[in-house]
Amino acid sequence: MFLGHYGVAFGAKAAAPKTSLGTLLLAAVFVDLLWPVLLLTGVERAVIEPGATRVTPIDFVYYPFSHSLLAVAAWAALFGMVYFMARRDYRAAVVLGLLVFSHWLLDAIVHRPDLPLYPGGGQFIGLGLWSSLPSTLIAELLIFGAGVCIYSRHTAPSDGFGRWALWGYVTLLTVVYLASVFGPPPPSVTAIAIAGQGQWLFVVLAVWVDRHRQHTT
Repeated sequence: MFLGHYGVAFGAKAAAPKTSLGTLLLAAVFVDLLWPVLLLTGVERAVIEPGATRVTPIDFVYYPFSHSLLAVAAWAALFGMVYFMARRDYRAAVVLGLLVFSHWLLDAIVHRPDLPLYPGGGQFIGLGLWSSLPSTLIAELLIFGAGVCIYSRHTAPSDGFGRWALWGYVTLLTVVYLASVFGPPPPSVTAIAIAGQGQWLFVVLAVWVDRHRQHTT
């Protein structure tokens, strides 16, 4: 899942209004920023297999340290604790921890059964929504759209730029997602990892957008 993670981050602004959208987004996609590093270093593995699912040509061979249930729960707790120690905001820390954990729950909906419960375990989870392109698009766009609507209702532009920046950012994310779904398979696993690190740009842009908006309710 891609847009769904972003949608949850947008929606979480209502629960943590003082927290930057960029920080919320960082939490929601944290494990997908960790995974490319582990992929490049050979700790985790993936292969390109066109037709692996209707939506993605990637076979996630081995990724227990970034995407197992136990590992994601541990990353969620760590993320929340670090934020709490830095900001002393218990509510926001809980929201951020839940955002990190939500990543596994959303992935479990779309992945085929390849998400391990814990490193070294032999049980795998995945409901396989990626086997249907229309169903995947509907789920992604609905979650994303709902999150953006919540964010837009709980924030307002603080200047003229804040109005257009949000919708430009939403358009950018949508175009990138559709290009990844309908475009050709990636040329290599290294290319996948490098593209995955490109999500840092979306985090930075989210910080920028949020600075031009203010919480309203």
